[in-house]
Amino acid sequence: MLVPPWLKPLLNTPFFNVCTIHSDSTRSECNMFCLDCNVDAFCFYCRSSRHKDHQVIQIRRSSYHDVVRVGEIQKMLDISGVQTYVINSARVLFLNERPQQKSGKVGAYICEICGRSLLDQVRFCSLGCKLVGIKRNGNASFVLDANNNGVSTMEEGMSRRTMSSRQEEEELREGSQQGMYQVTPSNARRRKGIPRRAPFGS
Repeated sequence: MLVPPWLKPLLNTPFFNVCTIHSDSTRSECNMFCLDCNVDAFCFYCRSSRHKDHQVIQIRRSSYHDVVRVGEIQKMLDISGVQTYVINSARVLFLNERPQQKSGKVGAYICEICGRSLLDQVRFCSLGCKLVGIKRNGNASFVLDANNNGVSTMEEGMSRRTMSSRQEEEELREGSQQGMYQVTPSNARRRKGIPRRAPFGS
């Protein structure tokens, strides 16, 4: 079995809807998925009452796209070959393919399935594209072995990699925080001119 039975439902599940049971609560976003029940997304309170002893992963969002922390998913899947990013000090990967930018610029590396530009020399941009690659070619796997914790040696080095200012990476910042910080103009603290004495009268 190259693909666990819960992966496809996970990738097809809509997240971040309001829980119908706990809609009046503060943490009512359905951003969790149970690998044992393998059904729908649920909220923090549903986990406590219905999935207490189950394997549960939490889904997060970056630029309106669903991501999962590498530290959580690599315990369940071999994620080697999938591009990872460092966002808000946490290493994450995307669940599904994202629309390619319209800038026309193509990086040195691209996803084998959707052609999206990648930052590193890996094969896929997301778990969804790796799933398609496995079904198409059969030369990859999600199954962990005894000597593999789900991340290749090269990808371990990515954990220390920070986001640069390229447009490809700029879109990955969580939330729109532009305008939060203002640059002080260079002439804001302009030094006053040297005072001059009035000339003595004759």
